[in-house]
Amino acid sequence: MILIADSGSTKTEWRVVDGGKAGKSYISSGINPFFVTGEEIVALLGKEMPEMKGSRVNRIYFYGTGVSNASKAEIVRGALSAYFRTDDLFIGSDLLGAARSLCQSEPGIACIIGTGSNSCYYDGKSIVSNVSPLGYILGDEGGGAVIGRKLVAGVLKKQLPGIVIENFFKTWSYTPAEILDNVYNMPFPNRFLGQFTRFIADNIHVPELQGMITSSFDEFITRNVLSYPEARKYPVHFTGSIAYHFRPFLEELLLKYRLQPGIFTLTPMENLVRYHIQNPDI
Repeated sequence: MILIADSGSTKTEWRVVDGGKAGKSYISSGINPFFVTGEEIVALLGKEMPEMKGSRVNRIYFYGTGVSNASKAEIVRGALSAYFRTDDLFIGSDLLGAARSLCQSEPGIACIIGTGSNSCYYDGKSIVSNVSPLGYILGDEGGGAVIGRKLVAGVLKKQLPGIVIENFFKTWSYTPAEILDNVYNMPFPNRFLGQFTRFIADNIHVPELQGMITSSFDEFITRNVLSYPEARKYPVHFTGSIAYHFRPFLEELLLKYRLQPGIFTLTPMENLVRYHIQNPDI
């Protein structure tokens, strides 16, 4: 039995694969070793996946944020080894997981647009080049946290139509002071800001909100995708909630820049399972 995990900023999706077939799935909180210790990871799993405690898993493939740093990867490795009682673990970045899921064994441009954003050129075996995402303060163009930040700023500065501002505060019970407190004083401000993209999806008929999505995706393409010389040679694939739910805006911009739209998935998991079933020795 193997266990595959795809961990983003907000949540971790787990899937059991046994006998070459996909089995039960689980959802837990996001596991980023920059924010949680090994002990906290074990405690999190005990709370959110108690039925898997002590399971004899033959091999674990963990793809997540924050594991490109070797010392941080070891935090995740130690916690998973202790909880699942296995020493056979592969720890890779969430970007490698996305690339294997989206491209399988073919070359392409793999992109993640969820709470954050990232991209790479994948040659069918490994990531060849990557434009650093830089996080939601300096980068993460097109990601939910950045789009949410733009929306909240437009609301608080009263630079959006009055009806939009009114509907925003009807939808969310936060006061302006509470919003600022969550952004500047509370943990995980990126998750807090990212949640507001649901408001845009529900009000996408508003031209100003459409413009917010379009400009954010335009920044993602021009500052990231077009930096890869191979971008016009291979398909540009996407995974992540923001890319999936706002797909028409991305496809329109890809065609504008003479890029080839690839596949769009909500999460990498289904195709990642297929990749590992077809490549059992990776």
